[in-house]
Amino acid sequence: MLNEGDQAPDFTLPDQDGNPVSLAALRGKTVVLYFYPKADTPGCTTQACGVRDHRADYEHAGAVVLGVSPDPVKAVAKFHAKYDLGFQLLADEGHEVAEAYGVWVQKSMYGRTYMGNERTTFVIGEDGVIRRIMRKVKPAEHDKLVLGALSE
Repeated sequence: MLNEGDQAPDFTLPDQDGNPVSLAALRGKTVVLYFYPKADTPGCTTQACGVRDHRADYEHAGAVVLGVSPDPVKAVAKFHAKYDLGFQLLADEGHEVAEAYGVWVQKSMYGRTYMGNERTTFVIGEDGVIRRIMRKVKPAEHDKLVLGALSE
């Protein structure tokens, strides 16, 4: 389990266009890394569109936002285009990155248990150290919480 103050695990994942994105390449920038369960579902759409609508605020804070789901690149690309998101979504189809960050968890819905991403956001400092961890974030409150953390 990762904690605030830990070094963020490095990774490389394809974005919505299939281009590799690595955390190491973003050193020197603050990174908002948020894990969401599934592209184009109601909560995930609310969360992603919130980031899109607050893009100027994230830019003003000097933060790069990356959304990560276990969806394949094709699904992530469709979601990105449908809502004109304007920030990178990453496809963690094998859920290795979610596991490294401790957000690949057992979930249950309608009496059925399954594995999936827990909605969690990590604010990673310019030095690659985790500054804030926000677990089980409500989609509608995500931007307020993250932008507040960025202004601390």
